[in-house]
Amino acid sequence: MEANPEGDPFREVSGRVLRERMHLLGGLFEFESNSRRLLGLVEAAYAGLPTHRLRPAVPQIHIRLQLASGRNFTTAHELPLMRMQAGPGLLCGVMDNSNFAVLLPTERQGLVVVSRHLLRFPYHARYELLEFAVFVLAGRAQGLVPLHAACVGLKGRGLLLIGAPGAGKSTVALQCLLHGLDFLTEDAAFVLPDGMLATGVPNFLHLREDSLRFLDGSSKASLVRRSPVIRRRSGVEKFEVDLRRTGYRLAPSPLKVCAVVFVSKRGAGRGPVLATLQRSEMLARLDRSQRYATIQPGWAAFRRQLAAMNAFELRRGRHPGQAADELLRALQ
Repeated sequence: MEANPEGDPFREVSGRVLRERMHLLGGLFEFESNSRRLLGLVEAAYAGLPTHRLRPAVPQIHIRLQLASGRNFTTAHELPLMRMQAGPGLLCGVMDNSNFAVLLPTERQGLVVVSRHLLRFPYHARYELLEFAVFVLAGRAQGLVPLHAACVGLKGRGLLLIGAPGAGKSTVALQCLLHGLDFLTEDAAFVLPDGMLATGVPNFLHLREDSLRFLDGSSKASLVRRSPVIRRRSGVEKFEVDLRRTGYRLAPSPLKVCAVVFVSKRGAGRGPVLATLQRSEMLARLDRSQRYATIQPGWAAFRRQLAAMNAFELRRGRHPGQAADELLRALQ
């Protein structure tokens, strides 16, 4: 990051300060920046979302977004990999010296530095730096268990959908939306162990081209095809569907988790699409799939409460709409 003139080498005095406040993941975030483009990234990601409240006292969280100079990236393949570092009271995510995040969880504060050139790749700037800061600070401030999981629900009750990349969580979530279920999150759920309330950011759904063959009606497929295409580091391309503009139901409040569903690539064959899992098998799968969550303070309480709930394996039927039908029945 370039230094200011010698009188302000750390950029502690900024000529222009812009601010935006938003309710996210149970917290009240204040974003402060020297750049309208960076605040635009925040608005594109989080504006228009329902307000979720998890505790009577809403934690206030501050993130400063700083625009910097840096090397030019021609393609997404050139973007440096994110590296995690930690020190006393600090958590850091570093791409290079012009693109990084420094978080102080106990102070509920963070600094996110983004270069002008990285802004040419808004998906990566949002997903790898901005969401890193928002998710970690919200989770640590409220003692939430962070899960790699989707979540859908009905009338305040929610199902956690856990599955490896490519298992079909997003396709199942889309079918759940088409069947009238509430959407909470595609792949990052946060659960308050005491009460098992789940929250998330119900902004985008990422769908592969091959999932469109299951959409009945050209208008639904057309809606997806008009969405921007993002390219993940793996090289996989997906449509990024902004659910805030579709009329589908976004969960208006946190969902109370009532069951966990492991989404499998296994075909149902002549067996059930939704098969019951034994408690021991559920716990083993849970521990394997949520390595980061297992080291969080609330994991033991979360695991104990989930062990008392129903657990299922969701297998592939002839059409993913069958999965939505089964999940709807599980919620009723």
